[in-house]
Amino acid sequence: MSLHKVSTLTLFGIFATIFPPVSNSACDANSGPNTAALVELYTSEGCSSCPPADRQLSRIRQLLDPAADVVPLALHVGYWDHIGWKDPYSNAAFDERQSWLARTNRQRTVYTPQFFVGGMTVSSPMDGLRREVQTLNALPAAATIRLQTDSTPGDTVVVNAEATTASTSSPAVLYLAVTESGLVSHVTRGENSGATLAHDHVVRAWFGPFHLANGLARFHRVVQLPSDWSRRRLDVTAFVQDGRSGRVLQALRAKNCLGT
Repeated sequence: MSLHKVSTLTLFGIFATIFPPVSNSACDANSGPNTAALVELYTSEGCSSCPPADRQLSRIRQLLDPAADVVPLALHVGYWDHIGWKDPYSNAAFDERQSWLARTNRQRTVYTPQFFVGGMTVSSPMDGLRREVQTLNALPAAATIRLQTDSTPGDTVVVNAEATTASTSSPAVLYLAVTESGLVSHVTRGENSGATLAHDHVVRAWFGPFHLANGLARFHRVVQLPSDWSRRRLDVTAFVQDGRSGRVLQALRAKNCLGT
């Protein structure tokens, strides 16, 4: 399957309570003075042209400059599930987010695989990714993020985040994601029937948007980890985005902070 397109969908906001300030934690990450590049790949196991893009995201550190500050996310969409194979990592919220990003980029359709860097679409994934990441990394960050995680006994972890922005003129929002790498699927139906697919940076849990009130948002959540998730392969990502233009103001990833 080459370039896949469908009509854009209606954006659906997911809201939750903003909790008190973060406290001391075993894992404490802070964003830097320049803008980290949030790289979002919209993909599907039901799409035969997606595996090369999945591999590209897995190798993104090798494809970019050594000093590049990049935060990768693989968001699996579900609008190809009907053609024979249901993607086990698909989430309707990702379909809706991709449609919203397409509209902010003045696109009439969405497709897979599709890359966005810093909330902006990338027309040429290979050269475009490198160029857009370099451009973003050179910009002073328009927001700051602190991200903390606490490992707990059993199947839960505590995630805290605090995001601030100096400007209150645009509707900034905070998102968080728990991602897992090293995932493998043996596809038995659909366009990738018979293939064994490997995935990294797959979004397993998604929280947001949380609106920054007067330039500040705080997040606290006890996250239940299903038994089939591998703690040692989990990362936590937080990013702040302009809720009107889609531009990502800053992103941060806490790597391997959820214990074993």
